[in-house]
Parts: sequence; C-alpha cells; structure tokens
Amino acid sequence: MENEIKDTVDVGIVKISDEVVEVIAGLAAADIKGVIGLSSGLVGGITHVLSGKKNLAKGVKVNVGEDSASIDLNLVVQYGIKIPEIAASVQENVKRAVESMTGLVVSGVNIYIQNVVLPKEETITEGEEE
Repeated sequence: MENEIKDTVDVGIVKISDEVVEVIAGLAAADIKGVIGLSSGLVGGITHVLSGKKNLAKGVKVNVGEDSASIDLNLVVQYGIKIPEIAASVQENVKRAVESMTGLVVSGVNIYIQNVVLPKEETITEGEEE
C-alpha cells in the first residue's frame, strides 16, 4: 500500500536540456571506431579557439520535444572505412545511449559526413635508419 502512495505523488518535473543530450550523443558517436571526430564548422571552430574550451557537443544538433528527440551529427571519418556501416553503427549507439540515459524516445539520428581524414603514416625513410 505504501508503494501505491509513492507512485501517485507528484514531486516535480525533470527537464533535460538540449546541451546534455548533445554531449551524450557526441560521446556515443565518438566511441565508434573510424569516427575521427565531430565537425562544428567555421563558427564553432572560431568559438573553440577564442574561448579555449573543449566543446563536447560540437557538431551535434538536437531538437528535444516533450518526450522525443531528433539528433543531427556532423562526422569526420577515417579514410578507408565503409561509410554506410559506420553511419549505421553511430546511429544505433547514439540512439541506445540517449534513450537509456535520458528516457527520451529518439525519433531519428541523421548523419552528415563532413570530412574524410587520411591516417597518419609512420614510415621511416632510408636516410633516417642510421
């Protein structure tokens, strides 16, 4: 009987800001192998340089409704990976992370590939061997 009372008592509301969802989505996307980072574009890059702060939500745009969210991600990926496969992995991981951490229903995760980065080669030239 005590449990029934606790379930019916309204103690308040919980609001999750868009920025929190952006950070969760950005971290979940960065966990996928082949994702180099997220692209914030020119304005975000200038803001990052001027403020000196690392923005964990750069390259992520979230539209949060009453109980659902739509997420747009601007990704930078490694050269040589299969883009459709990595995009599907990012979509699944972001959806799972946001839904489990916030309780929101993710209605869509839109992926925009902004850049492809060549891996750095660590080759030794003949003159450097000695």
